[in-house]
Amino acid sequence: MTILEVTNLTKQFGGLIANEDISMNVERESITAVIGPNGAGKTTFFNMVTGVYQPTSGEVKLDGKSIVGLKPDEVSKRGISRTFQNIRLFGDMTVLENVLVGMHTHLKANLLGIFFNLPNTKKEEYDAEVEAYRLLDYFGLVHLLNEKACNLSYGNQRKLEIVRALATKPKLILLDEPAAGMNPKETVELTDMIKAMGKQFDVSILLIEHDMKLVMEISNHIIVLDHGVKIAEGTPEEIRTNPKVIEAYLGSGAIAGSGAVQLS
Repeated sequence: MTILEVTNLTKQFGGLIANEDISMNVERESITAVIGPNGAGKTTFFNMVTGVYQPTSGEVKLDGKSIVGLKPDEVSKRGISRTFQNIRLFGDMTVLENVLVGMHTHLKANLLGIFFNLPNTKKEEYDAEVEAYRLLDYFGLVHLLNEKACNLSYGNQRKLEIVRALATKPKLILLDEPAAGMNPKETVELTDMIKAMGKQFDVSILLIEHDMKLVMEISNHIIVLDHGVKIAEGTPEEIRTNPKVIEAYLGSGAIAGSGAVQLS
């Protein structure tokens, strides 16, 4: 079953076409990767899906309902969350507080309930903390819950940003370069976590990633962009040997006279 449907999506900045006529689907409980060389238009595509940019033309539907025209916070409430290529945590807040900030997007408690410490509000806050502990434990961060986010290692900051995005209880999570800057050991750990994350938290995953080993290992489906245009899509096996993809990454000389070249 399709959770995200993108049809003929185009974004133009003046005379520059950043994305042109992109169509793709994300299936429920799947991991879909969007890959491509630098400048291929991947982040622009993410920004249109999440409401940061409005498309020049085209349609984006979540669970069959259009989300074009919605602001980022409205898109979040519909069930899409994301991480960013450049980490955007609240550095002076604790690890737990960062997660609770994400959770407050779907809590029902209002300021009146918090001010008067009403029973329903207290229970909801308690349940939120329990869920926060569960998320932090899954990502191996529960022992750091009282640590300021700015004091975490780079790899743990990356994990915390994913935890905060999951705390909004999304239907679909967009991960923008989740393994960027991580060392090999951290990348292996994160790969295993992302692979199991969909079933663990009932969420579909759409990711941008330059680490091709990670992409090929965890993805069910891969979309390839080059110069703002979709040039290929398919399974990891199909993408690994696709001549158009190899040419986009390695240049036309890489495939001249050889059908054996593969992306690693």
